[in-house]
Amino acid sequence: MVFRDVFVLMLASLGGLMALSNPFTGLLTFSWLAYMRAQDLCWGFAKTMRFSYFVGIAMMVGWVFTDAGKRPFLRWDARTWLMVLLIASTTVSLAMARNQDEYVMIRYFEFLKLVVIALFTTGQVDSRKRLKLLLWTIALSLGFFGVKNGLFGILSGGGAINRGPGGMLEDNNDFALALVMNMPLLLYLGFLEDNKWIHRACAVATGLTIVTVLLTHSRGGFLSMMTVLGVFFMRSKKKTMALTVLGVLVLAFFALAPSHVADRLVSISDTQDSSRGARLTAWAIALRMIGAFPVWGVGLRNFRDHYHEFSVGLVPDGGTFRFVAHNSYLQIWAEGGTIAFLLYLGLILSSFYVLRQVRMRALQVPGGDWVFNYSRMLEASLAGFVTGSIFLNRGHFDLIYHVFGIITAFQILAYRWLSQPVGEREGDTILSDELQPLVVGPVQQAIHTAKKWKRPRPRWGR
Repeated sequence: MVFRDVFVLMLASLGGLMALSNPFTGLLTFSWLAYMRAQDLCWGFAKTMRFSYFVGIAMMVGWVFTDAGKRPFLRWDARTWLMVLLIASTTVSLAMARNQDEYVMIRYFEFLKLVVIALFTTGQVDSRKRLKLLLWTIALSLGFFGVKNGLFGILSGGGAINRGPGGMLEDNNDFALALVMNMPLLLYLGFLEDNKWIHRACAVATGLTIVTVLLTHSRGGFLSMMTVLGVFFMRSKKKTMALTVLGVLVLAFFALAPSHVADRLVSISDTQDSSRGARLTAWAIALRMIGAFPVWGVGLRNFRDHYHEFSVGLVPDGGTFRFVAHNSYLQIWAEGGTIAFLLYLGLILSSFYVLRQVRMRALQVPGGDWVFNYSRMLEASLAGFVTGSIFLNRGHFDLIYHVFGIITAFQILAYRWLSQPVGEREGDTILSDELQPLVVGPVQQAIHTAKKWKRPRPRWGR
């Protein structure tokens, strides 16, 4: 057991040391620690150590002394401005809040940390290689738990998963939502690799992730997963095959799923379900808070402190108390006010908009398949969160803000890559200086002439 602790300590320390000279290595290490939660897989001293803080500090120090002259800390666009303004709005709201105890301030600094990491990502991910490395780090880190728990569920005959590994993934709903958001990353990244074994491994990992999500008993996670699978179907060129696969999955579910999983999912439509009633009550209480504090809200993590005064007449004696909004949008609105709510919506809507714009641009440029598919991948992940967050209290979810930062980096990188001549793009075959004028120019002209008469078709479908 101690060996595992020492091993994780060595990896985290190595990542921190390398971050001093290469901050991007620190970002990869930080992401691995955040999403794979290696420290929570330990049993000794490493379990309680905050490796991510040490790596984060090393990463920032490394940027100041080695990277500041090469790369900006962040790259400004609509989403980075919105995230900065959201932090400012949340700070003002908290300053006027009733409760500013240790618990609230810890949550505030956690939120500040995850937004800073998202902003830092926009400055560090400035190449296609870096984008791919970061996405694979996230995909494999979360995919590990999808595979591990999926296999355990199958071998144990469908044992329920009541909690995640820890940190942002400790709650079973958080765990399910993160795995659903990771499904597009696994499937698309695997599909875009040339090795067929990677294709198959990622497809199997996605299937086991579906099993894991079902075993968490998270109904919000299940609805989020249905959204992602629906996006996969709508974007597939081979809809008949996709429909067949979905049909097989449905039949396999009803034939093999444990009764406790089926009963939990059937309860979604049960109007007498106490959990559903408590959720509707929480929404009504959140709306009352919004009406009383429309501009700045009640303050970050102050929903609980105002719960009883706004629950009068809604929660009967002996009723179920739910001290959260059970809806990310109402959570942001009630705690941060209308300003924070509009900024939050702006982050989501602008992300969908820019992904669509990049996708349309990629259709018009030869060789833009990878850009097209990456935009689809991020769009599906975002769609999964948007659905799940309707039923879950995840307004300050780590992964979604990181996705916002990745979308900004991807947009800047994609437009730059698409505007470059064929042969000069990152990943293209680079010829010697003597051969480039003789070969690249005529080849580029021939490609453009051929594409003029035939519209490019992306590998994944439209």
